[in-house]
Amino acid sequence: MALIEKELTVSTSIIDDIAEKVYAGVRLSYNDGVRLFNHSNIVEIAALADYVRWKKHPEPIVTYIVGRNVNYTNVCWVRCSFCNFYRKPGEEGGYVLPKEQIYQKIQEMVDVGGIEVLMQGGLNPKLKIEWYEDLLSSIMSKFPNIILHAFSPAELIYIKNISKISMAETLSRLKKAGLHSVPGGGAEILTDRVRQHISPYKDTAEEWLDCMRVAHQVGLPTTATMMYGSVDTFEDRVEHLIKLRDLQDETGGFKAFIAWNYQPDGTELGGHRATAYDYLRTIAISRVMLDNFPNLQASWVTQGPKIGQLSLRYGVNDFGSTMMEENVVSAAGCVFTVPIEEIERLIADAGYTARRRNTRYEFVD
Repeated sequence: MALIEKELTVSTSIIDDIAEKVYAGVRLSYNDGVRLFNHSNIVEIAALADYVRWKKHPEPIVTYIVGRNVNYTNVCWVRCSFCNFYRKPGEEGGYVLPKEQIYQKIQEMVDVGGIEVLMQGGLNPKLKIEWYEDLLSSIMSKFPNIILHAFSPAELIYIKNISKISMAETLSRLKKAGLHSVPGGGAEILTDRVRQHISPYKDTAEEWLDCMRVAHQVGLPTTATMMYGSVDTFEDRVEHLIKLRDLQDETGGFKAFIAWNYQPDGTELGGHRATAYDYLRTIAISRVMLDNFPNLQASWVTQGPKIGQLSLRYGVNDFGSTMMEENVVSAAGCVFTVPIEEIERLIADAGYTARRRNTRYEFVD
């Protein structure tokens, strides 16, 4: 669809000046972002996000990747109040997956054409850098063609601290052992007010950002995330987006942004699940604020496939991973799973062509 046609879909409203900025390619300010979150007409915001999406990706293609989550341990000492997945050290139900079980999970993924292992776990005090190096190198020796997208900043910071080495050494050693890229988990909301409330023992906002900065410096691309809807305000969300945008200006290492809502079921924090309206508004505003991010990924795991499909008109150009297995958000009552054929159907029914990609967002057969 021509860009001029997209422009005409926004009616005269109180965000006309923001719309003019978007169409002129002018960066939005903090105040612009807050105004958009307080703007009640989500259709107008969607039109702006869809315009940016088509400007960045002129072809009617929506990508996805065939991959699998592997949660190698659920032992974690930080006890985040929003998490229902972790088990404290020594607590019943805690585990560290043996290598053979990890190999089996990866083989099942490879057998259906999968290429990406998203491997994340808790902050386990028994696991130091040598354990991770051995795990990565052994996986790559058995599966040389897969992509290891692994270890969120929270894990990497803890590995660094417990191993008493620098972040640069931590990431360089893991890269040498086989790590290809770093997922953006654990960002939650990048304001210390929110982090102190929901995860007081975890890294600060600046520590999370610095981990990503160093990852980019040593040649590891990453993604970025936002978990909203716990105790955050609209102002917190906009501050989060601007901090990501600033770091992307500095390094250019983020490949994609993913937002999902807090899952309250069974958690210590409690509260309410954010609505689909809030999700669509949040990703649309993220698309127009994050002008230097190339890709925006759907969060159908938390929102369900139908909202994931609808999000393709709210700035999203990527449907994410087939997952095959998910243990973290499902522990908080979210159990959506979608096979490859259904992902392709959802994309096609929305008017796009589905294309498989790798972690670098390159097309694959």
